[in-house]
Amino acid sequence: MRRLFQFAVSAAGSVAAWSSVAAADISVVVTIKPLHALVSQVMSGVGTPALLVQGSASPHTYALKPSDARALNRTDLFFRMSEAVEPFTAKIVRSLPKSVEVVTLQEAPGLKLLPRRTSSTFERHVHGKGATHNHGPSRSSQAIDGHVWLDPDNARVMVDRIEQALSAKEPAKTSVFKANADTLRRQFDALSAELDRALRPVADAPFVVFHDAIQYLERRYGLNGVGSVSMSPEIPASAKRLSELRTKIASLGAVCVFAEPQFDMRLIANLTEGTRARTGTLDPEGGRLEPGPDLYFTLMRRLAEDLKGCLSAPS
Repeated sequence: MRRLFQFAVSAAGSVAAWSSVAAADISVVVTIKPLHALVSQVMSGVGTPALLVQGSASPHTYALKPSDARALNRTDLFFRMSEAVEPFTAKIVRSLPKSVEVVTLQEAPGLKLLPRRTSSTFERHVHGKGATHNHGPSRSSQAIDGHVWLDPDNARVMVDRIEQALSAKEPAKTSVFKANADTLRRQFDALSAELDRALRPVADAPFVVFHDAIQYLERRYGLNGVGSVSMSPEIPASAKRLSELRTKIASLGAVCVFAEPQFDMRLIANLTEGTRARTGTLDPEGGRLEPGPDLYFTLMRRLAEDLKGCLSAPS
């Protein structure tokens, strides 16, 4: 039975929209943009998966709408990263019918998983209104950093799992899924080499992030992330807190402090005032990018450009 899902965006744009899904023998929903891009590539020529978390919404604080939950009950495959990255999926997954297969990509065999950093220089991330989050579920009594897609080697492993899940649901299209996945694997090789060339000149430069979300990129390319700071974009920091953070940034010798798109750059400038640190922005979840099959590669190249642009010594 062929299915077509289409969900409308509210006038204010605050309601999560579902992409129109091309007529296909299977219906597929994906939580976040980086994963959606990978699934879209593997499904090319067969159908288009729906994207759940739209626009610049954060999967860490996203609230599932009743209409989304009802639609998920009628899908075939539901791809997510983990309950920690997308906590809104925890409840719905337990209530889905057995006909819906949930693929948790953090459980893909062969992934290189990293524990969430807990040293004194890395602070727990604050979302709005003081809420914090960890980066992954427990494994060997340690929380796992859930931003696994930021290592292209892990993205390759996730593509293997995506191909397997799609082929199991739609065996008649196995050859298409395999060909698409093979193309992606070759593209990962080229991307890894490109990022290595781009980031090697700034590998030693120390930097601080607002959200400790790029550890996988750091480890893969030998970057020198030395700490994170915890500030909410919604709650003004006190003068005492700003002073403490400025002292921290200076003591770590940070060349650059990276915020994320939801932060007002005036706040960042205020935070780094009196230090030698430059300011930049990183978008590890692709909030500023348009969703689609090419988003993953655009995301990774944009991160490398933003890192290099801020960390490079001024000419």
